[in-house]
Amino acid sequence: MIKALIFDCDGLLIDTETVQYHAFCEIYESHGLDLPLDLYVQCVGSSFADFDPFNHLKINSAQNVDLEDMQAELTAKITEAMKKEKLRSGVQEYLETAKEKGLKLGIASSSTREWVLGHLEKFDIIKYFDVIHTRDDVEKVKPDPELYNKTLSTLGVHANETIIFEDSLNGLKAAKAAGASCVIVPNKVTAKLPFENHDIKLDSMSDRSLDELLKEVVECYNS
Repeated sequence: MIKALIFDCDGLLIDTETVQYHAFCEIYESHGLDLPLDLYVQCVGSSFADFDPFNHLKINSAQNVDLEDMQAELTAKITEAMKKEKLRSGVQEYLETAKEKGLKLGIASSSTREWVLGHLEKFDIIKYFDVIHTRDDVEKVKPDPELYNKTLSTLGVHANETIIFEDSLNGLKAAKAAGASCVIVPNKVTAKLPFENHDIKLDSMSDRSLDELLKEVVECYNS
């Protein structure tokens, strides 16, 4: 029996990932460089440990790069672009249905608490979540399962009673390492990634109602 749903935040509930990638691309272009998507996706859903776009630009640019100025420029571009963004399709309906069904809801994000809370409050969905854990609460972020293990523990549920929603390879690895079912809902940046070992993949949450999805996950368990 499914008792809880845990969601990633960036790129899944709100497509901040595509906004951030395009902002980085604009900055790279101003330095006469490209930022290949297959390189950038290494840090999606995780930290900049495997690939740091800031340092990569600094190393490869023929121009002098001030990292603080670059961060400020990136933040300004993202802030402006996010004014046009909405919740991803189907998200609101999933959250409302989940609460009506009495399911516990959690957030497990590799981003900072300030960043996550800011977006949840802006889109007025923070009220749906019983638990919110971010990179500020753990030693290791995704693909390590610590964020999901901590969220499961705080919610008081077992992995086999939980569905995790993710949009990245790093998130998928963390979810499966935690032992939970994982539904992949990729965004424009992660749509072509080679997802494997997931339980269900949707183009968006509006593709299938939550009731239909829960039924499908239970059938997978019983098969």
